[in-house]
Amino acid sequence: MKKICGVAAVGLALAVAAGCRQPAEANMADLVLVNGKVWTGEASRPWAEAVAVRGGTIVDVGTTVALKKLAAGAKVVDLGGSLVLPGFIDSHTHFLEGGFALRRIQLRDARSREEFTARIAAKAKELGPGRWILNGDWDHQQFSPVELPRRDWIDAVTPDNPVCVCRLDEHMILANSLALKLAGVTRDTPAPPGGEILKDPATGEPTGILKDTAMDLVYAQVPEPTLDERLEAAETAVRHAAQNGVTSVCEMADARSFETFRELERRGRLTTRVSVYIPITEVDVLARLKIKPPLGDAYLQLAGLKGFVDGSLGSSTAYFFEPYADDPKTSGLLYGQMFPPGVMERRVLEADRAGLQLAVHAIGDRAISLLLDMVEKAAAVNGPRDRRWRVEHAQHQRPADIVRFGRLGLAASVQPYHAIDDGRWAESKIGPERVKTTYPFESLRRAGAVLAFGSDWTVAPLSPILGIYAAATRRTLDGKNPGGWVPSEKVSVEEAVRAYTVNGAWLQFAESAKGTIAPGKTADLVVLDRDIFAIPPEEIERASVRMTVFDGRIVYGND
Repeated sequence: MKKICGVAAVGLALAVAAGCRQPAEANMADLVLVNGKVWTGEASRPWAEAVAVRGGTIVDVGTTVALKKLAAGAKVVDLGGSLVLPGFIDSHTHFLEGGFALRRIQLRDARSREEFTARIAAKAKELGPGRWILNGDWDHQQFSPVELPRRDWIDAVTPDNPVCVCRLDEHMILANSLALKLAGVTRDTPAPPGGEILKDPATGEPTGILKDTAMDLVYAQVPEPTLDERLEAAETAVRHAAQNGVTSVCEMADARSFETFRELERRGRLTTRVSVYIPITEVDVLARLKIKPPLGDAYLQLAGLKGFVDGSLGSSTAYFFEPYADDPKTSGLLYGQMFPPGVMERRVLEADRAGLQLAVHAIGDRAISLLLDMVEKAAAVNGPRDRRWRVEHAQHQRPADIVRFGRLGLAASVQPYHAIDDGRWAESKIGPERVKTTYPFESLRRAGAVLAFGSDWTVAPLSPILGIYAAATRRTLDGKNPGGWVPSEKVSVEEAVRAYTVNGAWLQFAESAKGTIAPGKTADLVVLDRDIFAIPPEEIERASVRMTVFDGRIVYGND
């Protein structure tokens, strides 16, 4: 696989930067897209008609007439007026796990106890005795009535199959009795710090629901997938990315994920640029070895460290100053990485001293406030530098912290689809006052934060088209907010596109290589079947990816 940082590409980029136009020779381009509507993302020339590519690098952007002169011997694609954008950058995924999820049980759209149970029964029959039933991504808010599933729903149909199926936010699992037995979880098992084991109030027995760090009790019993299984999942993930126009992702995972994608790259089958963030608990190792991400190449990088402050709203584990409206007994949970007290602050300071980039999950207003305190202290202790630190999700904030967020120069790594999903029921959990500053995309942008959009796949669909639609309309999935849920926090379509392209590249310290369509940049492009800038935002969800170009090669579409 060619490296875009090779001598030829660097030479070409330097020539373009110096204003030296190469002669329009017959071999100047090997792929030319013409008759399109090209949004470049470049302030100096935001629109064009055609793009010429050679060796994985954009060599020219301009008019169809001019670029056809470079097309002799090249593959020419007439776009017929279709919209061309820089390849989408998804700034928060669980990419390898998403590949596994596509190959495992699907429970996201199960809408009743009966349907939920029937699907698990069918999967047990398909797999045969002894095999684990995993993933699922169920959403109990869709059940009628709304209720958490229990192990007694599925025990009778899975006597010989351990079950560990997660809620779509990945902060809560349902385990059947066999899985609980393998994990040694009984009525007397204490919940670990940062976790919860739900127990029947009448019997004291576990219901099968485990939250956050308590999930690890069961996950520890799940057999590790083989290398071949991991590679199959990785290939499934990159194919899915190409279908959605995604050419770069940030992978919130671990070293095993990095190893898997490295092997896929070695075999020449990696068609998505992957930046991996490993757990913040590894900070001591990276600091001791003086390892400073990003490490790797143009396709795969070890990018930084991922931490957690709290859980999720849907699992009632997001950490708030005030109790939940639907459960006044709790204000949420601090995640296990916050224990013992003070350890997260020490890790943040150590990571900062080592010059590492941090991506920290914080959802509830108190969790976000605690994280901002730590960031503020790190900046005061270690002094100014170009940190580009990321707050992952940043969902529910106090107005004062939105201002502080921008003042600290933080990036808001947010997922617009979550807003139109959670907006169906969020007010019932946190009340009408707190939802006024929930998913505050526009407020954060105006405060000076950099908005970088992602999906959190598999928590939400990988599709950036749906993300752009969600950010620009904030129409909840239940159809009850046609004018938008908290409409003051809508962003423009162009700002949403920038959050999936320009800002995503900046967040990866890669703005000189990707994120816009310009000579010298990597040839990562997506072609949509309609102009999402020209149609009403409410129609964007009907757009589709016509073609995806990765590193100068068409990896999806153009059949």
